Amino acid sequence: MLQARDVKTVADAKRIVEERGLSHVKVGLFDIDGVMRGKYMSKQKFFSALDDGFAFCDVVLGWDSKDQLYDNVSYTGWATGYPDAPVRILPNSCRDVVDEPKQLIFIAEFAGAAEQVCPRAALRKVIEKAKAMGYEAMAALEYEFFLFDETPDSIREKGYRNLKPITPDFFGYSIIRNSVHAELYQKILAMAELMDFPIEGLHTETGPGVLEAAITYDEAEAAGDKAALFKTFMKVLAQRNNMMATFMAKWSGDYPGQSGHIHLSLKNIADGSAVFFDDNNPHNMSATQHHFVAGQQRLMPELLAMFAPTVNSYSRLIPGFWAPTDATWGVENRTTALRVIPGNSKSQRVELRLGAADANPYLAIAAALGAGLYGIEHKLEPEPQVKGNAYEQIHAAELALPKTLWEAAQKLKQSTAAKLLLGEPFVEHFAATREWEEREFRRHISDWELQRYFEII
Repeated sequence: MLQARDVKTVADAKRIVEERGLSHVKVGLFDIDGVMRGKYMSKQKFFSALDDGFAFCDVVLGWDSKDQLYDNVSYTGWATGYPDAPVRILPNSCRDVVDEPKQLIFIAEFAGAAEQVCPRAALRKVIEKAKAMGYEAMAALEYEFFLFDETPDSIREKGYRNLKPITPDFFGYSIIRNSVHAELYQKILAMAELMDFPIEGLHTETGPGVLEAAITYDEAEAAGDKAALFKTFMKVLAQRNNMMATFMAKWSGDYPGQSGHIHLSLKNIADGSAVFFDDNNPHNMSATQHHFVAGQQRLMPELLAMFAPTVNSYSRLIPGFWAPTDATWGVENRTTALRVIPGNSKSQRVELRLGAADANPYLAIAAALGAGLYGIEHKLEPEPQVKGNAYEQIHAAELALPKTLWEAAQKLKQSTAAKLLLGEPFVEHFAATREWEEREFRRHISDWELQRYFEII
């Protein structure tokens, strides 16, 4: 019997469906915000789609995370009538589905004109650039997320207030917590193995009900798939167990935000050697790693919208809460935006600590990798590394990060480097979606404003 992770070709995909006697399979793709959209597809339709592709309404690229239609994008909209766009199924993305015995899910991605604004295609474009430069990019993501003893109904009944985390108080790296809740941890780890996004480490973080999962590293495109599926099915697993998982950047002003850290390294395609490792240099940093870090640092303000894509993201980027506020770098320094991790030829890497858990993983990896490649291509040198507490130091003005999503969207729109790396259609489309997100926020009145101004002003 063929196993899901052994499926590589169209023929393999058809064979495993036949062997399992499935009448339907799941097919899903990821929208601009990294939300998985899809459906059950009959075996006959699935086989046809494997051979010739299929069509999916392009509204998936034209609406926000609440299914509200963008009014400021040119790719799709009422003017075009929201037609179907061509989609291809990726046979090698085959996975078993947690809690659905024998069921399979396949990732799809947009083709044709829609490919220009497809998030997964944006990452592939950067990966192809890396290959053209002689590099294979490796990546891994870490996610912090909060778990609550709530349901989709209960959080709405409570108006998203006074929610109950699964555990109280601050207790990072707790053996007590992961032992008391051993069944939950085992379910998460088992799901990750079953669905081929294995977890290297899983532990409590600082805050009530918060966990951190480090997904095992892989080639960059596969790492994007693993991260996107983890976020999706972690929510599924939680809700099937009468809990809720959130990957919001910051759900409460009382607790640290949720990060989505990105670890990156490069291999030489020619011989498989580590590009970043050079034990003749301080911190084992090769000249190429210096250029890579410099590119990430230089372009970080321009690409911030891809790491911090929601209004809520900017509530996390404040001093003292383990999130960087400037485009800084340091060696083993967790107060900087970029943390160089010295190691051996297998472990030398750079961690981008700027990203939040709410980012679309395909776009976050694309931005982090693309910026590094830009640095290599232009032989950039980084600013002097930060030693000590980066929050307490004054940094160069050009290292300052945008303070709002609107400002970040304007930086992205104006970025020549972003257009070179990702294509002008993608940059224009994504920047417009972030402008929409900010405008949607401005249409609403917060509790803070009512409490502050209603009676007194």
